[in-house]
Amino acid sequence: MSQALDPAQGGMPAASLTVVTDFDGTVTERDTLDLVVERFGDPAVRRATEAELEKGALTLNQVIARQYATLRASLDEVVGWLLEHSAFRPGFPGLASLATQRGWRLRIVSSGVEELIAPMLAREGLEHLPVMANSLAAEPPPWRIAFRSEERCEVCGEACKRPSVTELAAGSRLVYIGDGFSDACAAEGAHLVFARRRLATHLEGRGHEFQPFDDFLTIVERLSGSTAELPA
Repeated sequence: MSQALDPAQGGMPAASLTVVTDFDGTVTERDTLDLVVERFGDPAVRRATEAELEKGALTLNQVIARQYATLRASLDEVVGWLLEHSAFRPGFPGLASLATQRGWRLRIVSSGVEELIAPMLAREGLEHLPVMANSLAAEPPPWRIAFRSEERCEVCGEACKRPSVTELAAGSRLVYIGDGFSDACAAEGAHLVFARRRLATHLEGRGHEFQPFDDFLTIVERLSGSTAELPA
């Protein structure tokens, strides 16, 4: 059953909608970790660990830790390079503006590291957006990750995003936006999902409804329409 909502006419009370978006490969056009490993680390390790992840031989956190460990540059060097080479997907500032106008909660929940995410948001004038992400355990190199959470999800059994996302969305309906492996479990618990790449393939295989997207212009149009519907 779907429940008709009328956000354009004020039909959604403030904070009755929580919009959670992934960052790497979702807000950004390319995955940040992929970019920095290709430039400053060992692409062969990235390919090998991704293959092991697909087979279930490694957890996502193990993959992240091993890929970051290959980086041989300082934080300042990596940030400076990313600010020049990493672009945001069109329309994301518009989503931030829409959420502010409607009183919706917009949160970034990422499996990346906050020390790389924050400068890119600041570049776009979006440093005010709340971010939940991993962090660096110490000034690199070496690059060692302090994970956002090691809590095991009751649904998938991994240390995934779903427990944090569920807590963020408590008392509201949830829109989830993502593109990859780290988004799968959290997306399955959302009322409305916008998906691309690996996440879209996963949800399609599970028979889970989602809206495809290539940019945030599509998402803004969908959420700002007067006949937006979210499953109850």
